[in-house]
Amino acid sequence: MSATQKSNETPLPEGAEVVVRSEGQAGFVQQITAGAHCWVVDEPTALGGEDRGPSPYDLLLAGLGACTSMTLRLYAGRKEWPLENVTVRLRHIREGQEERIEREVHLHGALDASQRERLLEIANRCPVHRTLLSPSLRIETRAVV
Repeated sequence: MSATQKSNETPLPEGAEVVVRSEGQAGFVQQITAGAHCWVVDEPTALGGEDRGPSPYDLLLAGLGACTSMTLRLYAGRKEWPLENVTVRLRHIREGQEERIEREVHLHGALDASQRERLLEIANRCPVHRTLLSPSLRIETRAVV
């Protein structure tokens, strides 16, 4: 454990830092690097972007959907349940001051009703879901010169 790491902190995996850089002086296009992976993020043209990549909300939903699917696959595998594949469809919806994420989980395979019910319970326990709903989540921002 490093001198700055508190004993109750979970260590981050190697390459856990994500770097976001703007491209040029105008527009929304961002270059993102996460470990060895790079991609572009933008806003759709309807919102003033160039639609050169997924939007920030697309990435948020993708992270939740991927984590949900991975968690379900891992759980079903450990239980040796016949889960063949998982498809997760997500939508971010704003209505006035209210926001919600709708998540549809499609479970493919010869699962019985109790297995399907349990997998839906497990979907709500994926790490990203838990982080998004965590009352202890803080986002700390500081300027660096």
